[in-house]
Amino acid sequence: MASHSLLPAVLQAVMKGQPKALNDPHYPAWHLAPVTGLLNDPNGFIHFAGRYHLFYQWNALGCQHKHKCWGHWSSEDLVHWQHEPIALMPDEEYDRSGCYSGSAVDNNGVLTLCYTGNVKFDDGSRTSWQCLAEQNSDGGFDKLGPVLPLPHGYTGHVRDPKVWRHGEFWYMVLGAQDLQLQGKVLLLRSENLWNWQNLGEIAGSGLNGLGEAGYMWECPDMFTLGDNTFLICCPQGIVREEKRWLNTHPGAYLSGTLDYANARFQHGAFHELDAGFEFYAPQTTQTEDGRCLLVGWMGVPDGEEMRQPTVANGWLHQMTCLRELTSRNGKLCQQPVAELQALRGEERFYQGPAQQMPTLDIQRLELMVESSGEVTLSFSETLILEWHKDELRLARRSLENGEWLYRYWQGDAQKLQILCDHSSIEIFINDGEGVMSSRYFPVHPARLTLTGDAELRVHYWSLHPCMVE
Repeated sequence: MASHSLLPAVLQAVMKGQPKALNDPHYPAWHLAPVTGLLNDPNGFIHFAGRYHLFYQWNALGCQHKHKCWGHWSSEDLVHWQHEPIALMPDEEYDRSGCYSGSAVDNNGVLTLCYTGNVKFDDGSRTSWQCLAEQNSDGGFDKLGPVLPLPHGYTGHVRDPKVWRHGEFWYMVLGAQDLQLQGKVLLLRSENLWNWQNLGEIAGSGLNGLGEAGYMWECPDMFTLGDNTFLICCPQGIVREEKRWLNTHPGAYLSGTLDYANARFQHGAFHELDAGFEFYAPQTTQTEDGRCLLVGWMGVPDGEEMRQPTVANGWLHQMTCLRELTSRNGKLCQQPVAELQALRGEERFYQGPAQQMPTLDIQRLELMVESSGEVTLSFSETLILEWHKDELRLARRSLENGEWLYRYWQGDAQKLQILCDHSSIEIFINDGEGVMSSRYFPVHPARLTLTGDAELRVHYWSLHPCMVE
């Protein structure tokens, strides 16, 4: 579909769809979500010229994974966001099957997008181009075209460029699949964003002692915190374990050191980035004051996404809350960004046995819970968290067949910070040592009920709604 025919359809979809989405009781009050249609990966997350910009994969025309555009929000304070003009639409030969994920950089004062142009052929094969676009004076983006064709030795699954500056060069990590159908991450270097040199594979299935680790690594992101360089990625096809890697496709990270000169990344074992039911395609950026922030898509490709009840109201998926990343003994920790505290209402406090705690309205709520015993938290009987001495177990019913499904976090949880919105729960464990992010679809008003005789200390706040303008 060329741009001259796609734009009117997008405008009509928004005009017709937005009222329905905003009236849905499951539409989030303070998380970012599409005004209509399908949202997935966060893209182009950057602080530029005094504002934060967050782009996103968006199909305004329906809840299917098609017609991928880049939507665009901006914010001064990471709490109040506004809509910006659509940044990219799939209207050129080199991106006609979708403007896929990528990143944004400040190129000598020009906000520049690096994205994947996806092309699918009639015979079922595909190719991809890494492309550039730069912001114009109207706030929209002008495409500069492809700068990198499909590298030799890989299938058409090469995508999601994350670009950053180090020393005199630009660097890019790309998710890829080799001809043996193994997932890899490539490192590339450029002096000018236009001419790229492939420095080779720095991580992937069968590399650096990892063994079999999936057929495609999507959405790579690389950054350094303290003494550790982290590679975040989404390995598809990783083998499920009894209590780990349980989502269809998970988010994961490797911790190690990157040798830029020799293009080598020495790293340890794979870690799951989020142990909940919905988390994928996270992307990071740096704040003006040097903090490292992450935002993820609170969804999973090929999961039960099309069964979610919001599809009936014409919208699907939301982002996670924004998170600050820190490194603790080489482990990546995530905590809700401090700016979100601006949404808190009056603080309340409870101390005593779990089962005597009053039932709380959790449509928009933040809780800090400390406990030394066994507790069960029931979120409207739709999502159940069992807090045991050596693990957390999260349960909800399958939208396909009603069977109970489980997710686990292993370890001794002393303290939980729980953020609730109309259809999401994010559980931060031990000041961010672990996270479990999940969508859930309760009958509103949703309530939290606690059972168990453990002694609790609970601070809690209702959260103000914060709609995008």
